[in-house]
Amino acid sequence: MTAANSLIVLDFETTGLSPDQGDRAIEIAAVKLQRGQVVDEFQALMNPGRRVNSFIESYTGISNEMLSSAAPCEQVMGEFYQFIGDTPLLAHNASFDMKFLNGEFARIGLSCNSPALCSLLTARRLLPDAPNHKLGTLVDYLGIDHDGQYHRALFDAQMTAQVWLAMLEQIEQAYPDVTPSIELMMALAKRPKKQVPAWLDKQSVVRV
Repeated sequence: MTAANSLIVLDFETTGLSPDQGDRAIEIAAVKLQRGQVVDEFQALMNPGRRVNSFIESYTGISNEMLSSAAPCEQVMGEFYQFIGDTPLLAHNASFDMKFLNGEFARIGLSCNSPALCSLLTARRLLPDAPNHKLGTLVDYLGIDHDGQYHRALFDAQMTAQVWLAMLEQIEQAYPDVTPSIELMMALAKRPKKQVPAWLDKQSVVRV
């Protein structure tokens, strides 16, 4: 089993909400964790081949001028494919990011076989008293120091990594006989919220 603190945390900024509707990625970033430590990062703007609207420019701070000199999506995603290898992935609202990851990979004839974890689903189960489970809210709720701009991919990936590590620490403190693995965390995210404490209490030591 793989330790849940050894994975790649990724984040996309995009032209819209759905690659199925023709939306494209305009920025990707990732933080590689090994045993809870950041050992590498990846960040790149990417040119989707068309202009983005003013809302996206304002929301992300990524202008059409910035994208005009960026490498095309196909080049960046090829480089990112090499970066991730078969390492497990994590994102906040992973269903969104994985749609774009798979969509952009499919355009260049690649596919991702890495397991994907979701810090949003996990937070809903482990942090039920948080005001909501948006990334910025969780960062503040957990008292994580930060100095950066949300809705830029690298900062969001960095903050997601910190939220994830804080949740793993919470499990280890509350359930000292449980060592979080990728497999355990994926199973936890599928449990009904009310069942999570009892389910964790029943887990035997998972050695990683």
